[in-house]
Amino acid sequence: MYNVGIDDILRANNISEDATIEVGQVLLIPNRLKPQSEPVFSSGDDFIWPLKGRVVAGFGACYQNLINKGINIQVSVDTNILASRSGRVVFYASDLGNFGRTIIIDHGNGLRSVYSRASEFLVRPGESVQRGALIGRINSTVKGKNNYFHFEIRKGAMPQNPLFYLQ
Repeated sequence: MYNVGIDDILRANNISEDATIEVGQVLLIPNRLKPQSEPVFSSGDDFIWPLKGRVVAGFGACYQNLINKGINIQVSVDTNILASRSGRVVFYASDLGNFGRTIIIDHGNGLRSVYSRASEFLVRPGESVQRGALIGRINSTVKGKNNYFHFEIRKGAMPQNPLFYLQ
């Protein structure tokens, strides 16, 4: 957005190339008052948030003694789950351990999204879905920090930070 190279950001923040940057860490962006003059357009193929809520565990965070391969979004009220991007449902499990009900949608080009901990899913393997379509629901009968939705984006078999893809 500001047309600033990663090396300039590392140098301005005195960060080594192999350092880990934490979620919520404040970074100085050199020349931040000079935003890119070209507007940034959405291609329409971008991923949208599958639901609204506060991220309670970010990508790579240690959560319940496991490294989070996606993001956990706290759910406070009954919530609809939307398809983050158009694609075809390729996986469904009614009880996938800690993930509970889970589906995976294949978006082509090696990209897949994973939706877990839903009360119900309205789609099954083989079905095509459009970006923004209702695919499931979460009924928040139990309040508290354990009432969250898990979302992942994978490229091939490798988990990606969803925040880099979501608009």
